[in-house]
Amino acid sequence: MSSISDLKERVDTKTLNLVLLSIATVGLYPILWLWRNGEKISEVTKQRIGSDLFIIWIAVCAGWSGALAGSGEVLFDVLSLGFSIALAVLYIVWAFQARTALQKYALTEHGVDLRMNGFYTFIFTLYYINYCINDLPEAKKKQDILAGHRAQTPAA
Repeated sequence: MSSISDLKERVDTKTLNLVLLSIATVGLYPILWLWRNGEKISEVTKQRIGSDLFIIWIAVCAGWSGALAGSGEVLFDVLSLGFSIALAVLYIVWAFQARTALQKYALTEHGVDLRMNGFYTFIFTLYYINYCINDLPEAKKKQDILAGHRAQTPAA
């Protein structure tokens, strides 16, 4: 059995760094993060989360959205908006796949009932997934403390 902190150590990205790098690279770093860490997450959780082709489509949507934005032509602006919406949908789909894989991994491998907020997953996508990966060891500690507390409390 692997350690609860294995995934955190393999991904090795603080959420604040992820946000700051996303801002500094105008949205390109999340694509690199997915490319670099998607396979690691899949290996540790033993569930496939998006393929390389899926991540390529994310990059295509981001690229075309940026290339067509602000041209002043209505058609290009509408296409840019369409690519932006497609990009958001792809990130959301990936995040919910990762959420399901993380919850199943935490429960089956470590007995941790990882409760991940669906609204946060929808709004913050891979940033929330990264946060939850970093929080896995802490969630295990909290659950162990609660379990120990319940075991010591006499039944009424």
